[in-house]
Amino acid sequence: MSAPTRIRPAAVAGRFYPGDAATLAATVDDALAHAAPSEGPAPKALLVPHAGYVYSGPIAATGYRTLASVRSTVHRVVLVGPAHAVRVTGVAVSGADAFLTPLGPVPVDAAARAAVLTLPGVSVDDAAHAPEHSLEVHLPFLQRTLDDFTVLPLVVGASDPRTVATVLDTVWGGPETLIVVSSDLSHYHDHETAARRDLATADAIVRGDGDALSPTDACGATPIRGLLLAAAEHGLHARLLDLRTSGDTAGNRSRVVGYGAFGFTPSVTP
Repeated sequence: MSAPTRIRPAAVAGRFYPGDAATLAATVDDALAHAAPSEGPAPKALLVPHAGYVYSGPIAATGYRTLASVRSTVHRVVLVGPAHAVRVTGVAVSGADAFLTPLGPVPVDAAARAAVLTLPGVSVDDAAHAPEHSLEVHLPFLQRTLDDFTVLPLVVGASDPRTVATVLDTVWGGPETLIVVSSDLSHYHDHETAARRDLATADAIVRGDGDALSPTDACGATPIRGLLLAAAEHGLHARLLDLRTSGDTAGNRSRVVGYGAFGFTPSVTP
C-alpha cells in the first residue's frame, strides 16, 4: 500500500480570501481582469504582496497578470515568504505532499524539497507552515494563472540573504520554474508617509540594492534580499509593476500597509 497523502489544509480561507471555490475563482479572475496589462516578456521571478485580497489583491493581480504567456510553460513554482506566526531559524520547508485551497490541492515538488534539504540552514518545519498566510494567499492566484504546476513552499525566519539566494539558485531551473517572493512593504504609517517610504524601497529593489532594505521597509526583507542576490547572479533586473497602499484599495488612510509588485526579467544589454 502507498503511504497516505499528507495535506496542509488551508489556514486563512474565509478570512484573507473567500472560502467558497466559485466565489474565490471569480474574485481572483476579476482582480486579474482589472489589473493593468503587462508589457514585455514574462518574468522569471515575481515579488508580490500577501495581505487579505480586499487590500493587496489588486496589486498582486498586477504581478500575476504578467504570467499569461507562460501559463502552460511554468510547471514549478518556488514560493518564498516570511514567517509571521511561528519562530523559524533558517529556511523551513513543508513535509506535506500538497497544499489545499478551496480551488483544490497543489502538489508539493518532492524532488525540489529534497534538493534544498541538502543545504545548510534548511529544514522541515510543518509547524511553521501550518498557520502561515504569506504563502497560502498566493496559491489561488497561481491556480488561476497557471495550468499544471507543483510548488516548493519555503518560509524564511532568522536567516541571512545568502542562504536564501543559495536555496533559490539550487532550484532556479529554466523556463519551467517561476520564483515568487511574498512580502508587504511598510506597516501602519499614514498614507503619505507610507507612500514616500515605499517609493524609496521600490527604488532600492529596482537598483538591486538589498543592503538598503530592513524589516521596517518590508516584512519579507530577507527573502527579498536573497532574491536580489540571486537575480544579479542570473542577470535579472527588477521592474516596478504596481505600488499602492491599503489606503488606495480598501482601508482608511490614517494607518496603512504598503504593497508593491515587481517582475524580474533578463537585463537588456544595449
